[in-house]
Amino acid sequence: MANEKEKIFTEELLKMYNEKCDRVLMPKEKLNIIISRFNILCESETIKRTRDDYNLLSRYEVLQIAGLEKLIRKRKTEEDPILYFVSLEETFDVIKKSHSALNHAGRDKMQKKLNKKNANVTLSAINLYKSMCEECQLRRKNPAKGVVVKPILSKEFNSRGQVDLIDMQSMPDGDFKFIMNYQDHLTKFGVIESLSSKRAAEVAYKLLTNVFLVFGAPHILQSDNGREFTANIILELKQLWPELVIVHGKPRHPQSQGSVERSNGDVHDMLVSWMRDNKTTKWATGIKFVQFQKNRHNHSGIKRSPYEAMFGCPPKVGLASSPIPT
Repeated sequence: MANEKEKIFTEELLKMYNEKCDRVLMPKEKLNIIISRFNILCESETIKRTRDDYNLLSRYEVLQIAGLEKLIRKRKTEEDPILYFVSLEETFDVIKKSHSALNHAGRDKMQKKLNKKNANVTLSAINLYKSMCEECQLRRKNPAKGVVVKPILSKEFNSRGQVDLIDMQSMPDGDFKFIMNYQDHLTKFGVIESLSSKRAAEVAYKLLTNVFLVFGAPHILQSDNGREFTANIILELKQLWPELVIVHGKPRHPQSQGSVERSNGDVHDMLVSWMRDNKTTKWATGIKFVQFQKNRHNHSGIKRSPYEAMFGCPPKVGLASSPIPT
């Protein structure tokens, strides 16, 4: 099935190339010709150069990596990022890897990620891939419901934190029946934990050990589960950490409510996708992968990823996030 999908995808791209609907696409044969011509021009100073040759030298470079020659975009300085030209035949795999890494993210997020390493993965190729992805089509048929409002922004990190629970009792994973979703309002950085119950004592312990004693505690703790629920969490936190002083905020603020609903919906949808892709029902494991993916996605409210807002740099995924090609 996967090979058939790749075949159809490549045939469609080739059709676009032949009809010149997408001039950036580059079949492998053309890519190899450019590399070969570039090498000839660089090795010989006496060869008579045409206008096309000067154009080629102004647009491309050839990079030698482990005995392989890679065509890259011409750089003005050595500090400029390395952007690889992908052959038409390789495009499916390149998009597939990014799409899986971003957990079926939208077109714009995919384009931003792909453009960090590639020079010619086009929007039309991304749209074509997404139109063939079953999981993406399922999401379009079942869009996440929520109030679309401008997200509330705090003035400093950890001034306001939001904790909410997602009910998973219809699909328990062993003893785990709930998901705790915590989010900092300024950076939108989130921490997701599995719970066996929604008791305030258990929520407080997870917040303390996995959030507050790692990043510090917020001034205000807010929850959509109600003022009494938040107050009980704070009482439990006070018993565990007497030094802590924290208050609860309005549980029904319309702007923050919309943000939290979207966050919970995103977590749920991304978790369902992760379970489908990995053919498992062990969502208690999957939530940590979802947490990482959610924090590395670009957030429209803050114009960057929560991870970058928190740590000041993009997240690293070993060599996959380096300029070295696959």
